[in-house]
Amino acid sequence: MSKETAKQNPTPETSAGFALGKQNYKLLAIGFAIIVFGFVLMIGGGSDDPNVFSEEIFSFRRITLAPLVVLFGFVFEIYAIMKKPSE
Repeated sequence: MSKETAKQNPTPETSAGFALGKQNYKLLAIGFAIIVFGFVLMIGGGSDDPNVFSEEIFSFRRITLAPLVVLFGFVFEIYAIMKKPSE
């Protein structure tokens, strides 16, 4: 193969790179941690005895706060992907 055709058709090894910058990956990790934290907030509220109903399952933390935290985490993930790298 001549040098001219090699310049016109670069191999994937020479033109490959990361799709996002280092800061984007850090923001993605933070967003993932926020989502996991939201799901941790949803844990619990069950009763030890299956014959007894527990009102704890309808607490503010599980019904309102945790879904809002998870939603914020997903919005933060979108921001982390769309942010232009500073390079």
